[in-house]
Amino acid sequence: MYNEHMNDVDILLNPNLAYLFLVLGFLLILMAIMTPGTGLLEIGGLILLILAGWEITNLPINAWALGVLLLAAIFFLLAFRQSRPQLYLGLSILTLVLGSTFLFRGETWSQPAVNPFLALTVSVLSSGFIWIAARKTLEARRISPSHSLESLIGATGEAKTEISEDGSIQVAGELWSARSETTIPAGSAVRVIGREGFILEVEAINQ
Repeated sequence: MYNEHMNDVDILLNPNLAYLFLVLGFLLILMAIMTPGTGLLEIGGLILLILAGWEITNLPINAWALGVLLLAAIFFLLAFRQSRPQLYLGLSILTLVLGSTFLFRGETWSQPAVNPFLALTVSVLSSGFIWIAARKTLEARRISPSHSLESLIGATGEAKTEISEDGSIQVAGELWSARSETTIPAGSAVRVIGREGFILEVEAINQ
């Protein structure tokens, strides 16, 4: 029984498996940073990185490669904060590929323990994914909103439904959700006096 348990552990302690855990975990965390949502990406990435961490503590590694991986994370964050995002994004991809490939040491520090074909395939796929996904995210962040809700404050329009706690108005040629402290009949002229999120606060215009 003991020998069977040791064999199972030996199977798990595989540089190629550890490499996949590390890269996939890193990709999930990057996706979570780019598109925060339900938390599933964060949880999945954390689990994979924990498994990779366990492998790292039980396999021979190059400490310098671990430092390179930390640089990859720093460069990625800088890509979203600096004025030259493509430069930092490229550096992030380069350091991720270099650090993950050479993290697990072979017979010498310059010889990675990861299968070269696996490292090449994963590096190409992950690099392409990060470059495309991150650039699209950065471009989306730089696009100005097509509608400025602040600019609608003071504008006048027409109540298309009765407005109280909710309702809809037409202003600036478009329909918007609206609400009012007092009931406004449908068809009344209204003025936008504020907003909360995407809901416009309006008042009736006395004609």
